[in-house]
Amino acid sequence: MEIKLLTLQTDKLQSMKEFYTKHLGFSLCGDSPKSFRIQVGKSMLEFTNSNGAREPFYHFAMNIPSNQFQEAKAWLKEKKPLLLEDGEDEADFSFWPAHSCYFEDPAGNIVEFIARYNVTPTSELPFSNHSILNIGEIGLISHDAPMIGEQLKTINIVNSDDSPITNSKLSFMQESNNGVFIILAGPGRRWLFSEKKSKVFPMKIILDNQFCLGINEDQEFFMCKSSLNYKEI
Repeated sequence: MEIKLLTLQTDKLQSMKEFYTKHLGFSLCGDSPKSFRIQVGKSMLEFTNSNGAREPFYHFAMNIPSNQFQEAKAWLKEKKPLLLEDGEDEADFSFWPAHSCYFEDPAGNIVEFIARYNVTPTSELPFSNHSILNIGEIGLISHDAPMIGEQLKTINIVNSDDSPITNSKLSFMQESNNGVFIILAGPGRRWLFSEKKSKVFPMKIILDNQFCLGINEDQEFFMCKSSLNYKEI
């Protein structure tokens, strides 16, 4: 499973565009009065204000080369203060295994750089925004995470640890062991490295199998087979 296009809402479109393209240096690959897109490795990330959602925020992660965590962390610290958890500015996920660091963008999204040691490739080039591999995680928040889990099973996206899906915990849904996840959870759960609690906001994910899924303006889950190429949307 690859996330080809992730569309998130923002009410700070211009400041977000300047931050991602000028401050972090991501390549702009689409632009309109209501939205813009940047290239994130094999993925595209789109921010739009078309919905008019008030102060929307999300958690998403970007996969980085498995041998460049400290280099990527140093690169990021020169551009943006890192978020802290118990006084630490990085997380050691020994069960994956992986290391992560986090920052907030101008809209308050909780953004993660993660090096997955057994999954992502290495790189010998100096780290930059061009080193980022893809979008590795997106938190999909819903009032009925178990129902969404059942629907994702129909397209072979399943919980990575085979445990029951509930609204009260994070469920890392994946199709294959390639470091790309849709994280299911209910509202009200605190995001790691943040005091913010998860909320339901509109979003859209287009996968490499051409399925389109997400949360609509009525806070309902949708999933369908897209008839359009993601580059045309």
